[in-house]
This record gives sequence, C-alpha cells and structure tokens, in this order.
Amino acid sequence: MLAGLLVTAMAAYWAGRHVEGSTASSDVHAAMTGTAAPAASAKVLYWYDPMTPEQHSAKPGLSSMGMQMVPKYADTGADASTIHIDAATVQNLGVRTATVERRVLPATVEVPATISWDLRQAIVVSARVDAVISKLYARAPYTNVAEGAPLADLLAPQWSSAVAETQALQHVQSAEAKALRGAAQQRLQVLGLSPADGRSIGSGGQLTLHAPQAGVISTLDVREGQRVNAGQTLMTINGLSTVWVEAALPQVVAGTVQANTPVTVRVDALPGQRFHGHVETLLPDIDMATRTQRARIVLANPEGRLSPGMFATVQLDPAPGAAVPVVPDEALIAAGDHTRLIVAEDAGRFRVVAVRTGRAASGYTEILDGVGGGEKVVVSGQFLIDSEASLSGALDRLNDPAARPAPATSAPMTMPGERP
Repeated sequence: MLAGLLVTAMAAYWAGRHVEGSTASSDVHAAMTGTAAPAASAKVLYWYDPMTPEQHSAKPGLSSMGMQMVPKYADTGADASTIHIDAATVQNLGVRTATVERRVLPATVEVPATISWDLRQAIVVSARVDAVISKLYARAPYTNVAEGAPLADLLAPQWSSAVAETQALQHVQSAEAKALRGAAQQRLQVLGLSPADGRSIGSGGQLTLHAPQAGVISTLDVREGQRVNAGQTLMTINGLSTVWVEAALPQVVAGTVQANTPVTVRVDALPGQRFHGHVETLLPDIDMATRTQRARIVLANPEGRLSPGMFATVQLDPAPGAAVPVVPDEALIAAGDHTRLIVAEDAGRFRVVAVRTGRAASGYTEILDGVGGGEKVVVSGQFLIDSEASLSGALDRLNDPAARPAPATSAPMTMPGERP
C-alpha cells in the first residue's frame, strides 16, 4: 500500500511538471509541498527545469530536456534550507523520525591475527669451538625435546687438550701450578665446558650436548658429519608454554587500543574454544602494504594446543568512551563531498543539515558536528524529502563550503564502518 501511495504521489508530482504554463506547474509544486501558490506580485528570480535545477533561464518555456520550466521566486523571509510538507503527504510518504540521542558507542572490534613463537623462550645452541658433529640425536626440525635430552655429539680436539692440561695440573701442588689451574679452568669455560663436561669428555675431545630446556627444535642448521666453526649456530629450541598472537590493527582502531586492553582469541582450528589475554604492547611500526599496526598479545599455552602459524580472530574490548550524539545509520544521506540529515521541525517543516560523522557501531553513527542531541531526524522517506529540497533550492546553501561543518584539525579516531 505504501509503495502504491509513493508511486501515485510521485506520478502526480512529475505530471504537474509537464502541464503547459508556469502557473499550472507552480500550483502542482505547491500541492506537493503543501504551500500556497505564490502571489501574482511575487518576483521571479529565474526559471529552471526540475530535472536539472542547476540550469537557469531568464524566461519561461521548455528546457533542453523538453520539460516545462517552473519559476524560482524571491525569498519571502523563510529559511532557504527549510521546506514545508503538509501532514497528509507526510503520512502518505510513510515518514518516520528518530531523536538524536547521546549514548556511549560500543568499542568492541574484531581483527585478524597470526600465532607465532614466543621469542623470549628461544634458546640458541651453538658450537663454542671448531668441531665435527659425529652424531645427531634430533635429525629433523620441529622435533619435541625434553629438558636435558641429548642433542648432538661433537668431536673437538681443542676440548681434549684443554681437559688433559687441566687434569695434569691437578696433581701439582706448587704455587705456580695453582695459578695455572685457575687459568686452565677459565679456558674450559671459554670453550663452553663445565666441570661436569670436563669429567665426562671422551677420548679425542668428544662431548654430548644436552637440551637446556624443553620445547621444539624450530631450526636445525647442521647435519651429521658436518664440520662447524666456533660460534656457528647448530639449532634453536623454542618453548611452547606461551605463544605470541600478533593482531593487525587498522590505524583508525590502533588509537583506541593500549597495553592491557583485554582480548578474546578464537582459532579456526579449534572451534568453540576461547582464549583470553591482554595486549602486551603495540609494535612501533606500520605495515606499508596493509597500513596496519601490530599488537602483540601473550597467551598461555600449557597444553600446546596453539601452534605457530595458525590464523586467529582477536576481539578487542577497549575501555568505553564518553557519551556522544548519535543517529541511526539509515538517517544519513551521503552525497560524495558531504553527509547530511533531514531534521523534522514543527508544523510540517523539514530542514536540511550538513553533518560531520565519526565512528559507527551497532547501527548508530556518531555525529561530530551539525546536531547536538534532542533533534528529530527523518529515518524513513528522507530521500523523497531530500529530492524536494534539491528541486526547491533548499540545498543551495549546503553547496557553500562556509555553511558546512568545519573539518577537524586532525583526523578523528574512528572504528571500521565509518561513513564518509
């Protein structure tokens, strides 16, 4: 029924545009807007085609599109941005309004993330001297090892000579021998040998390296039989008791997130499970490709269910901000270079207002400038009213940059879904 009324009203409106003569066209226009026809003495500023209102003519007639042009009368003192529609037409158009409220918009956002190693638990196993790897106990990357488990047997002649020198000095009791024993012990430490290693070292300087912690061998850089140099990395062992979750935050979100912001992490590989933690820090760099900033989250992983490389979704819950003026999303009319609202006033009058929008959430959009709260805005049928305002010249004032809300001195912090 509403659709039929709309079609009928618009058909009557545009049919009146084709009526021969300027007086008939004005009468139809007045019927649509609910206003009386201008007096005969009213001054005509120019003539225009309702389909192309930006084209003006000094005399009546047909436009370039073949439409009968209608007159634009001089301002009689009414607000140029306000139009009047009678109550019956408002009802037929199904116009609904909502009050501009002040409320706290929820700040919860969801962003993608990736699980990675907690690099604080990474331990590098390296060769302290030139040696040959005679045996590897862990022969493949991503092998789980327990603390103290054997990793590799190294054969290093330097170790053998250093241990033999230390043992030879143990039986000499002179003052000079005591000083040499201290120097020999320091040499063993420099070569990476503990007193226990010195006692367990085999013939030819063969020694077994053991895992300093439980974890996973994330990198294995050598093979059995390989010759290695002093300082060369043999393998890296990563613990899995905790993992890092690196979330990609859009720049408009990063400003609302800080350390200790609570988060909830969901992993596609573990449906139905939730992991709770907090933001440890925001990394001080921006990804040049995605223009996102990374937030590091530390999660406990006692059962090892979270593995590096998994994709995750992070829900962040920043502290709520202050109450701000908001309007329903459907009340906004985006027009490319600006956004506007239709404000309903008393006695069937409607006013077009340019606004500056902020962040959007839960079906509402923050209004930074233009309305302050308490006004009634049109949320249904506003596009027909906006079209009438355009035809009647009520939007001319909005085309003046000086009449629009001043832009912010700095870009406001907004959430995803911000309107232009």
